[in-house]
Amino acid sequence: MTGAAPDRLAEVRAALATVIDPETGHDLVAMGMIYAVELEGDLLRVTMTTTIRGCPMAELLRAGAEAALAGLPGIARAEVRLTWDPPWTPARIGAGIGL
Repeated sequence: MTGAAPDRLAEVRAALATVIDPETGHDLVAMGMIYAVELEGDLLRVTMTTTIRGCPMAELLRAGAEAALAGLPGIARAEVRLTWDPPWTPARIGAGIGL
């Protein structure tokens, strides 16, 4: 996570861990779906993926992540962007946050 102290990363990780992928029953962090986290002042930007391109739950997961992050202290706005580059693979499970 760029632009933030380790304790802020722990807060972000905990918030994202509340978002559960209904297909797998695991959270976004455990699944390795969070590719990047950037903090610029009170703006938090997250780049995430889904297990497959065209996932029918993509918007639900993105909106869930955004809502979970918006509740963090000191965050005025959270933006969550979806990407499929690089594509998610099962090897990402347990990877945590970041490439």
